[in-house]
Amino acid sequence: MSFESLGLAPALLRALAEQGYAEPTPIQAQAIPVVLEGGDLLAAAQTGTGKTAAFALPLLQHLSNAGATMTRRPRALVLTPTRELAAQVNDNLRDYGKYLRVSSTTIFGGVSMGPQMQALRRGVDVVIATPGRLIDHMQQRSLDLSGIEVLILDEADRMLDMGFLPALKRILAALPKRRQTLLFSATFAGPIKALAMQFMHQPREVSVTPANTVATTVTHHVHPVDAGKKRDLLLHVLSQDSRRQTLVFSRTKHGADKLVTFLGAAGMRAAAIHGNKSQNARTRALSDFKTGRVTVLVATDIAARGIDIDQLPIVINFDLPMVAEDYVHRIGRTGRAGADGMAVSLVSHDESGLLRDIRKLLKQDIAVSDVPGFEPSHPLRTDAAAPRPVQGQRQPRPAARPQGGRPQGSHRPHGHAGQGYGGDRPAEGNRNRQRRRRPAASKA
Repeated sequence: MSFESLGLAPALLRALAEQGYAEPTPIQAQAIPVVLEGGDLLAAAQTGTGKTAAFALPLLQHLSNAGATMTRRPRALVLTPTRELAAQVNDNLRDYGKYLRVSSTTIFGGVSMGPQMQALRRGVDVVIATPGRLIDHMQQRSLDLSGIEVLILDEADRMLDMGFLPALKRILAALPKRRQTLLFSATFAGPIKALAMQFMHQPREVSVTPANTVATTVTHHVHPVDAGKKRDLLLHVLSQDSRRQTLVFSRTKHGADKLVTFLGAAGMRAAAIHGNKSQNARTRALSDFKTGRVTVLVATDIAARGIDIDQLPIVINFDLPMVAEDYVHRIGRTGRAGADGMAVSLVSHDESGLLRDIRKLLKQDIAVSDVPGFEPSHPLRTDAAAPRPVQGQRQPRPAARPQGGRPQGSHRPHGHAGQGYGGDRPAEGNRNRQRRRRPAASKA
């Protein structure tokens, strides 16, 4: 099957050919015809399957076929859970639509609203936004959503996990009833189906990969180690090929910063990306990593989805995630498009329970091997009583707090990110529910 057989316009085919894309991926082959027909779509696709093109290509064709309009109102809205994913979608739209007269802009927190307002006043066809910052613009009346013809929710399950449901409902209420709606998610879990039924009209369903599956080209390794020796073992693993691009996952923002300081002192070129970083700092760190100026990117789970890094050879879990499903999203950054990848996890005795959950989720065993010189004093356990990290144990402890102050672990999930909702934070009324859902130690 070719892209031409899907009915795409010559201008899109030309752009795809220049980027070396010859055949559609399974999700693209299934989704593009449905979207071109104008119907609602509920699509399940794991990260790295090419789902952005699955909605971007038919969206661009729809907007170009409709022709230019006299209004400055946006005609399509793409909602994403994170700033990085919003920027990536915008880049893809520009690449695919380079021979079309379709304009787009991003709206997310962590940066000033001024330039965003100016872009909206000039007029754009597509807005790619995080829910919180979009609501900021709605409150400022700098954005008119009455002309939206197509709504796309990208990584819908992640938006629900992050507590954006109230914000999503508020945005949906402001959109025209007559529109095409596309929802892309890694799973068709109950909450996703319930959300879809509230605002979609007889959606078609397509699914290309079972939930929580990983690429067969990724090999998994577990190295047991005492918690106090984890940093030294990480340095040992990285030193085996100091030029190799490596994505390292830390459970907490503070832990990510400490790792970067440690690696920098050892001569490694490392940078951190997490919710407390400004948007400029996050963008610069990711750019430096992609271009090779930085070889080690230390991230919290904010980078587990939506970060497109070509040919990333290895992902290292310095800390195992508190939620087993996040392991799948983390290692989805490697082994993409048929390339070989490696997932290495440094696991201490108190993370045995988390490792057991991951094995159960993957329905496969993971090779466990000691690294000479770093053998743990306590072996890992795989039984039902395997220990787990104490919630919040890796959080930094303040020296003292006045009575009645904010309790440990109750910081905002993604730090302060500008005005209002700040782009990556859920609505105020939903924060307590979010804390109950996900342990404080797992927040990005």
